[in-house]
Amino acid sequence: MYETVIGLEVHVELKTKSKIFCGCSTEFGAKANTQVCPVCLGMPGVLPVLNKKVVEYAVLAGVSLNCKIAGYSKLDRKNYFYPDLPKAYQISQYDLPLCQDGYLEIETENTVKRIGITRIHIEEDASKLTHEGDTISQSETTLVDFNRGGVPLIEIVSEPDLRSPEEAVEYLANLKAILQYIDISDCKMEEGSLRCDGNISIRLRGSEDYGTRSEIKNINSFKTLQKALEYEIERQKNLLNAGERIIQETRTWDDGRGITLPLRSKEEAHDYRYFPEPDLVSIKVDNKWLDRIKLSLPELPEAKRARFIETFGLPVYDAEVLTKDKGLAQYFEEGLKTYNNPKKLSNWIMADFLRLLNVEQMPVSKSLVKPEQMAELLNMIEKGIISGKIAKDVFENMFKTGKDPYEIVKEQGLGQISDENKLKEIIDKVIVNNPKSVEDYFAGKEKALGYMVGQIMKETKGQANPQLVNTILKSSLKIN
Repeated sequence: MYETVIGLEVHVELKTKSKIFCGCSTEFGAKANTQVCPVCLGMPGVLPVLNKKVVEYAVLAGVSLNCKIAGYSKLDRKNYFYPDLPKAYQISQYDLPLCQDGYLEIETENTVKRIGITRIHIEEDASKLTHEGDTISQSETTLVDFNRGGVPLIEIVSEPDLRSPEEAVEYLANLKAILQYIDISDCKMEEGSLRCDGNISIRLRGSEDYGTRSEIKNINSFKTLQKALEYEIERQKNLLNAGERIIQETRTWDDGRGITLPLRSKEEAHDYRYFPEPDLVSIKVDNKWLDRIKLSLPELPEAKRARFIETFGLPVYDAEVLTKDKGLAQYFEEGLKTYNNPKKLSNWIMADFLRLLNVEQMPVSKSLVKPEQMAELLNMIEKGIISGKIAKDVFENMFKTGKDPYEIVKEQGLGQISDENKLKEIIDKVIVNNPKSVEDYFAGKEKALGYMVGQIMKETKGQANPQLVNTILKSSLKIN
């Protein structure tokens, strides 16, 4: 009956060393209000100076997202009063942004869908407010840290082309991957380097008119985005079904209660009284500068995915998982330098490695296991030094300690048993102790063989060479 309409406004903190209009550091985690100066504190009489690197990073993002790059753009004052904004205005861009009319493609259930990107513009971040209470609406005290004020941002605004929370999450994941690949942001959502506002409305299916929208502010995880959009869809449906009116407003997500809550009525552009920033010159990106930026463009996720499929023979699914995260793709390619079996390496990364990373909520860059160490472990399996089962235990130890696999195997005596005489003794013992399985095997029941192999592996604590076990066991059964 209803159709969901979603557009995302994504705010990306750029990884410049200094702020957008002053020389203050952008380093995360410093003591509150220590990375400030008269410019980013909005003191009277100070003059901002635009950080050139911010423009280059914004243009690089625009090129990566198929945007038209403006030869001429300007900065504007967006006027509003809030405690996190010391000047009572934010320097942003309004009618002449740096980048416009781009797109990003996402995979849906049935097809590849193109999501339009309306614009990308540069702006300064506001300061950080810490509300002392269970929720913002219940808070009685608010603390302000001005360190974040003036940190450079780009805002990437999508067209309202997304039709479900799943599509919105896929769009944000693909966008994050591209931003990581071009290396203009660390995209750490938990630190606020990447956050988004979700604009959402519903309308009768088949209608061309948009419904009244709500904006959910400052979403900082994929999980939150999914849950907040799902809740808001149901909330709006229930209002319409009850014959009530949806109010255009800004809302916040209450994670503890799993609901969105109203913050304020939604402002329109005229409410901000935009006008050109008088203290900054206009921005001109000539063809020479644009070409130089384009030349610095690295291999993007889509191109890398295609190369992984064509060059390494990986299935589409493997290539998609590995290239979704820049660090994971680099890990895979580094591992291949000393272990030349792409599919087996991919299997280990996607199963054991990703599982442990997810359990620890750890990025690839923080892993103690280096790619060459994983390659070394897989080479040990290939050489028959350890079995695949033992390798999994060794890998868990490597993940916790960062030790080399050879060191762990030596310390714990985990080397694979390949001594034929020693294995023959154990196999003969298993045959004698399992007459029923022997009888079943000769009756044509292949499962009986597997059972006996399992018993042998149990006797050897998983250290027996499985190929050798199979060979000796079959030979012994024939003799008997």
